[in-house]
Amino acid sequence: MINFFKKTKLKKYDLKDIAQLLYLDVSSDPWDKENLTKRNLDFTIESVRYIDIYVKRLMDTEFGNGLLSIHFDNLAERIGAYIGEVIKNNIKQDFYWYKSDSVHHYSSNLNGAFGNSKIQGVLYSKKKDKVILSLHLVSQFLKGDSPYSNLLIYVEETIKEKI
Repeated sequence: MINFFKKTKLKKYDLKDIAQLLYLDVSSDPWDKENLTKRNLDFTIESVRYIDIYVKRLMDTEFGNGLLSIHFDNLAERIGAYIGEVIKNNIKQDFYWYKSDSVHHYSSNLNGAFGNSKIQGVLYSKKKDKVILSLHLVSQFLKGDSPYSNLLIYVEETIKEKI
């Protein structure tokens, strides 16, 4: 039988629970305990200011660098999932979390963006055939290799672009 009619299926990959770990599984750092709370991280655009401060502390303090060196992939995924959820909640369109490899096979819009990356999830709209790469962007940001000076600018620009 010809596989021509067999379309690759998208694999869902819900990351909202991962995003919530930012306030459910907080480090012992006093600033983290005081500021990374469910009240402050309420998935609004304004809450990204707390994420920006947190990320700056991760990148600029000895304690943060230690966490990044040990837990880079987990932190990038949690922060990227949170940023993605903020974007998703504010554009109110048909973007859902999917495994990046399934979107890669389903749509040409990933264009091999990841290569050997460990990034597992992307926000994807089947209707618009558009991809939001928040996990990838956060990973690049944490490595100091992002076109954005902070995550809030990325969130605001992505929301404007997608609305």
